[in-house]
Amino acid sequence: MRKCLALAASALFLLAGCSGGEPPRTPAKPVYDLPAREVRPDETALHLPPALNGETEFSLIGLAAGLPSLTGSHAEFEAKGQFVRLRLVVTGKGLSGILFDTRRQQLITDSGSVIAVDNQAMTIKRQPDKFELGRGVRVEFDLYFDLPKEAKPVVLRAFGGPTLTDMKNLTGTDIRLG
Repeated sequence: MRKCLALAASALFLLAGCSGGEPPRTPAKPVYDLPAREVRPDETALHLPPALNGETEFSLIGLAAGLPSLTGSHAEFEAKGQFVRLRLVVTGKGLSGILFDTRRQQLITDSGSVIAVDNQAMTIKRQPDKFELGRGVRVEFDLYFDLPKEAKPVVLRAFGGPTLTDMKNLTGTDIRLG
């Protein structure tokens, strides 16, 4: 009887040690469950990976092109060509805050033209100008550009703001729109 118990215990021990299964997985990092939102009627949802410039993460989430005009609370504003609206989320990833400037962002067209943010459109649509982006802070807003009618938006050149290693923030990060 003792011999049987010893053999059974040995077999159980060997089987447990040689299970051949996958190594235990490290648990996934916990994430926030953010509610899904409908895409605006004139917009296409973008499903692009986030991109970094300095200590700022950029997530482009929506694109609307070919907008002939914009309506604000007190004005309607016609495009010289077409308005393009980019919806984005910026997140502070550094150890300290940075001064984020929405007007530094640039849109590059299919012909290679570099288009600056349209200040009047941004004002009419009450979008932010400059703001302090703290560590771990997420801000979602629109950027407006006035492109020639036939132009197609291809790349957002994103500038995250000055950091300790790049005080002038001269080099942007190009993010392809599709």
